[in-house]
Amino acid sequence: MKKLINRQPNRYARWFLGLLPFALLLAIYIGASSARLAENPDDPLLPSLTQMAEAVERMAFEPSKRSGDYLLLQDTLASLQRLGIGIGFSAALALIFGIANGAIPYVRATLSPLVVGISLVPPMAILPILFIVFGLEELAKVMLIIIGVTPFMIRDMQQRTLEIPEEQIIKMQTLGANTWQTITRLMLPQIMPRLLATMRLALGTAWLFLIAAEAIAATEGLGYRIFLVRRYLSMDVILPYVLWITLLALVIDFLLNRWSRWRYPWFHATGQ
Repeated sequence: MKKLINRQPNRYARWFLGLLPFALLLAIYIGASSARLAENPDDPLLPSLTQMAEAVERMAFEPSKRSGDYLLLQDTLASLQRLGIGIGFSAALALIFGIANGAIPYVRATLSPLVVGISLVPPMAILPILFIVFGLEELAKVMLIIIGVTPFMIRDMQQRTLEIPEEQIIKMQTLGANTWQTITRLMLPQIMPRLLATMRLALGTAWLFLIAAEAIAATEGLGYRIFLVRRYLSMDVILPYVLWITLLALVIDFLLNRWSRWRYPWFHATGQ
C-alpha cells in the first residue's frame, strides 16, 4: 500500500479537489446569507445570490440611465487597459535591466543598488506624488503599477540570469561569441519563460495597485466602481465585482501559462 506522500490524484480527482474548497465556501456563504436575511430582509451585508444576480444584470446588461453605457463592460475595459499597459512596460523594463544587471558586472555594480533601493519604497506612499507630477489622468495610474512591480521583476530577472550555468557562457565565448551574441542567443531564450512566470506572480500585486489608484482618482474602472458604491453599502454590487476581478485574474494567469507551455515546453518539462 502506497504511503500518502507518494499518492498522486488523477485528472478527475484534481478537478474535484480543486473545486471542493470553492463549493464549501459557497455553501457557507449561502447559509450565512440566508440566516441574516431571515432575521432582517433589508440587511445589505450578505446579499442573496438572487440579489447579486439582479445587480449583475443591472450593471452588465442594462445601459446606464445617466450615460447609456454598460457599466461592467466599461469598467472592465478601462481597468484591463491600464493593467495591460502597466504590466507590459514593467515586463519590458524587467527584461532589459534584469538581463543587463545579471550579465554585465559593471551594469550590475551601478544599477543593482538603485533597483534594490526603489523596491523598498512603498508604492502607495508615493501615490500622492504621482498624482501631483502626472495629474489625475491615466498616466498616474499606470505609473503606480510600473513603479510597484518593475523593481521586483528586475531583481528576479537579474537573479535568473545569474543562475545560468557559467559553463554555457564559457562555451559561447570559446566559440567566438561576443557579449551581445551571448546575451541574445544564450541568455534571452532561457530568460523569456522565466519572465512569463514572473509576470504571472506580479499580476496580483499589479491588480492591488490598480484598484487603489482607481479608488482614489478615476471616473471608470473596477476599483472606481467598488469604492463608489461602498458608501451605499451595496454589497450586491461589490461582491460580484470582486468575483469578476478574480475571474479576470485567473483567465489572464491561465493564458500566460498556456502561452508559456506552448512556446517554451522545455521549461515546463523540467518541472519549473
